[in-house]
Amino acid sequence: MILLGGWPYPPARQSAAAVRRRALRSSASDGAGSRRGCAPEAPERTGPRRAIVALRMATTIAVMSQKGGTGKTTTTRTLTDVLRRVGIDVLAVDLDPQGNLSDYFDVPADASPTVADVLAGQAKALDAIHDGVLPANLGLAESELILSGKMGREMTLRRALREPAKRYDLILIDCPPSLGLLTVNALVAADHALMSSEAEYFSLQGVEQALEVIELAKDSLNPDLEWLGVLLNIADMRTVHAREALVQLKQRFGERVFETPIRRSVAYAESAERGTSIIDYRPDLGADYLALAGELLERLGWKDERKRLEGLRDDLLAA
Repeated sequence: MILLGGWPYPPARQSAAAVRRRALRSSASDGAGSRRGCAPEAPERTGPRRAIVALRMATTIAVMSQKGGTGKTTTTRTLTDVLRRVGIDVLAVDLDPQGNLSDYFDVPADASPTVADVLAGQAKALDAIHDGVLPANLGLAESELILSGKMGREMTLRRALREPAKRYDLILIDCPPSLGLLTVNALVAADHALMSSEAEYFSLQGVEQALEVIELAKDSLNPDLEWLGVLLNIADMRTVHAREALVQLKQRFGERVFETPIRRSVAYAESAERGTSIIDYRPDLGADYLALAGELLERLGWKDERKRLEGLRDDLLAA
């Protein structure tokens, strides 16, 4: 028996969803540039004509942090914006009871249903999506307490996202700034985990703690989970302290560290207050996220989308 996030978890079983994703991934690897999770079309059959449907499953990324204040939610919001601009259909899932991601996307505070209703079994995820966002509010904290007493609690979000995964290209989950049950749910539902780390002395310790939870989730609950990498966020690279933090991360995790650090600036708070993306409000700072999105697409193997991103970057920088 393994303890994960304070709860005991039984050994993982090969769920039908895991088997299906593995089969889809194998199929998608046939042919250059094929997107992960897209099965090739079936050959035509003789006899009566049949409708040919390509089965598509979204790639899911859990954006996580061991503590608050690391720019995690801003990263989720801005990556969603950038990737949508290059034609990727992104579902943003707010799994933080603070609901900041929902606020960023101007989801009304009284929007209903929310992800809390979905986890409580009171609504379907598709019915709780508001303009491409599955929102959260403080009610999610209560739902987490209720969820902790249920059997199979760590699989709840994974089951809920099965239908949305058929309709979107990418799902980005904004995890709460802790390593509790909601984060475990996100990791079990995800294909990849992306960590956001602040440029400070104890950043390495926080990343290693989060990595332990990722490995436990992978070993016990989601064998297909992969660590996509760690992002240095809110970094003032003019200071020795920030540069040393980046060196620490690279010494420990090597190529897992994204080359693009996200620079610290008050402009992020200003753009959020105005309801404007940093890409439009301060294109010079938005260039950080364009570069990060390029690295992300490269690690996912999405070559066509990365080419479109290069065109977007040229257009924005020219403007």
